Amino acid sequence: MSAIEKFDRLARGYAAHDYADPARYTARRAEVALALGPELAAGSTVLDLACGDANMAEPLLARGLRYRGVDGSAAMIEEARSRLGDAAELEVARMDEYEPPEPVDLTLCLRAFYYPADRGAFLRRVAAYTRVKLVFDFDPRVQDRKQIVCELHENGFGRVELRPFFLPQRAAPPAPIRAALLALEQAGPLARAALHVRGIWFCAARPSVSPART
Repeated sequence: MSAIEKFDRLARGYAAHDYADPARYTARRAEVALALGPELAAGSTVLDLACGDANMAEPLLARGLRYRGVDGSAAMIEEARSRLGDAAELEVARMDEYEPPEPVDLTLCLRAFYYPADRGAFLRRVAAYTRVKLVFDFDPRVQDRKQIVCELHENGFGRVELRPFFLPQRAAPPAPIRAALLALEQAGPLARAALHVRGIWFCAARPSVSPART
């Protein structure tokens, strides 16, 4: 079964069964994505690659941003359309082949950075249409942080910023635990040590040359 076929089968009610607390988790991811790297002005455009059922749309739209979601699964995009209506632009396309009709301010790639077979080509394509920053996440126990930073620098990106992220996807911890996890994200060496066991990196990369506004 291909990845697209897999997600076609999972599309109905995807966020509800893949996240313990979808609203809190997506709101926190949106908060980190916007805080890391350069700030975005109200009305900025966001392209969410491999968006699934576009669960990131609501927290980003609520912050005054314009959202476009792209996914290879037609069923996922249909699930998103049934929820979002005309509030967001949604398209069926492979993330490593897609180019938006005009440059975007933020390109988002969450839980999907490992998909492109040729990551260098993917990064060069994204750099060509991203004005402000690319934000993605990755598991440091699977993907090497130094190699990823090197690949970003070799393929169209300049300054790179990273921060740990510890809020779990498939558990809904009580408020005191959530507060402790947020504090751990700011704990420097302790946070980096914890990443050997659990958690992910969020990364924001600025294009070396920003595409012109249209």
